[in-house]
Amino acid sequence: MFGRAPKKSDNTKYYEILGVPKSASQDDLKKAYRKAAIKNHPDKGGDPEKFKELAQAYEVLSDPEKREIYDQYGEDALKEGMGGGGSHADPFDIFSSFFGPSFGGGGGSSRGRRQRRGEDVVHSLKVSLEDLYNGISKKLSLSRNVICSKCKGKGSKSGASMRCPGCQGSGMKVTIRQLGPSMIQQMQQPCSECKGTGESINEKDRCPGCKGEKVVQEKKVLEVHVEKGMQHSQKITFPGEADEAPDTVTGDIVFVLQQKDHSKFKRKGEDLFYEHTLSLTEALCGFQFVLTHLDNRQLLIKSNPGEVVKPDQFKAINDEGMPIYQRPFMKGKLYIHFTVEFPDSLAPEQCKALESVLPPKPSSKLTDMEIDECEETTMHDVNNIEEEMRRKQAHAAQEAYEEDDEMPGGAQRVQCAQQ
Repeated sequence: MFGRAPKKSDNTKYYEILGVPKSASQDDLKKAYRKAAIKNHPDKGGDPEKFKELAQAYEVLSDPEKREIYDQYGEDALKEGMGGGGSHADPFDIFSSFFGPSFGGGGGSSRGRRQRRGEDVVHSLKVSLEDLYNGISKKLSLSRNVICSKCKGKGSKSGASMRCPGCQGSGMKVTIRQLGPSMIQQMQQPCSECKGTGESINEKDRCPGCKGEKVVQEKKVLEVHVEKGMQHSQKITFPGEADEAPDTVTGDIVFVLQQKDHSKFKRKGEDLFYEHTLSLTEALCGFQFVLTHLDNRQLLIKSNPGEVVKPDQFKAINDEGMPIYQRPFMKGKLYIHFTVEFPDSLAPEQCKALESVLPPKPSSKLTDMEIDECEETTMHDVNNIEEEMRRKQAHAAQEAYEEDDEMPGGAQRVQCAQQ
């Protein structure tokens, strides 16, 4: 009938488009197409050509006869007519067969109103600064609703349903509450009988798999890849992995990174800040110490000969900050903030020894007679100047309040004489 069979050609392209092996079952094909089609649908900002290729691949591989011809002779055999002609169905029609015609598609309003989109599910994911520096993969087990495979999301064994008598199929109920004379409050809320679906299923016809709920719970393990250089509050999205529901485009699962505080390092963008305290001797005479980095490398930090480090001074090391996101071989700077710890007191002989090597003190311009005429003062320590100022303000306010209370008779009001 066809003459000689066509030569064998590439018969893996369609499997690669869907991302499945040649041994994939029909269920595997459906899952692969559903996930990829949602991601690449033009109405969601996807690639129209990729969307078309997915539909073409699924149309062939979901048909046992066409799949057998494709597996033996490749795409050319289908074009030559062995599989019923080389024409392909509208990719939006194939998509609608999964999600219903109300999704919209093809950019035109002729396909009906846009299908409702399910809500995204957002989870916080706590990560350490080490995780963001080195990158890490975390496996997380989640529960989600999936469309019941036994009834294909109909909720009934027969696939039939009737209009909910409670809401007349609208899915919503209006309740009226009397607030007072001639005052009422009208509220609209989802129907409790059908849970907002507008449908009612006969008790005897309920699907045994989902008990008429149309969805069942499924455990799913997601592997979250935290890449080097990611930021606090950055989102990692898994498209189409949220709860499924009939006639609804599945939402996304979104993980929001929450960075935990680090005891030594602070991050600002692509830079890292490290706090280190030096003794006065180290600040004046030189120092060296080992800094353990976020990837456990040991960095030797030391001063230059003769260098003096001042209190509150910063020093920077290039290319030892945070990796830059999606450019992990480039890094910011590592800033070291030095605090100098002074001794509480010095012995007289220590003072003399220091005076012999330190720059001389500025000479006093006052004569002994002028100094004798001055009044002696005593200084006390102030550990927290902000707290001391707050205490003084509170004390002054209390004194002003007490003075007002002690005024004899208080302020007298002047009253107008009665005529």
